[in-house]
Amino acid sequence: MSGNTIERARFTAMTEGTQADWDIIRAESMIHAPQGGRRVLDHLKLLDGDTGGFPVDRLTHSLQTATRAHRDGRPDSYVVMALLHDIGDTLGAYNHPDIAAAILKPFVSEEEHWICQMHGIFQGYYFFDYLGLDRDMREQYRGHPHFEATAEFCAKYDQTAFDPNYDSAPLSFFEPMVMQLLSAPRSSIYKRALAAE
Repeated sequence: MSGNTIERARFTAMTEGTQADWDIIRAESMIHAPQGGRRVLDHLKLLDGDTGGFPVDRLTHSLQTATRAHRDGRPDSYVVMALLHDIGDTLGAYNHPDIAAAILKPFVSEEEHWICQMHGIFQGYYFFDYLGLDRDMREQYRGHPHFEATAEFCAKYDQTAFDPNYDSAPLSFFEPMVMQLLSAPRSSIYKRALAAE
């Protein structure tokens, strides 16, 4: 199809769908899905200028976290997780780690996913007492296989990433990593269907 005209399935309820309909949908998803990295990067830019009272805005914090992880020799998937760990701040003020973890889950290791999903509780070690919360809330997970890795992420990269004078890499430095990582899932219920193309 040319221009902005996209062929569409003809059903009005999925119970009416045919193989031809689903062939159209699969073909469109093969175009749309690999561009998920671009959409994620565009959403990450919404953090620019949003300080929430912190010493740096949330995009700067994300870039700083990822830069620290990269300079420490972490693999690209870890660096991307570090970059995106707070991407949910603009959508879910009360559960931002869950949003970031949901985006990353198909693309990262189980450990990296757990770090991202749990970083909010683990980061609380550094400030929960100022909010009247238990700074040791993370202790409920002591003994979990990824406890130490999550504590390390927060100690080395996340809680240190509020320095206005830190020389962070620009977002453009991380774009190829994000695009590569998010181009194909490691695990997804749709992985087999996407691989069939």
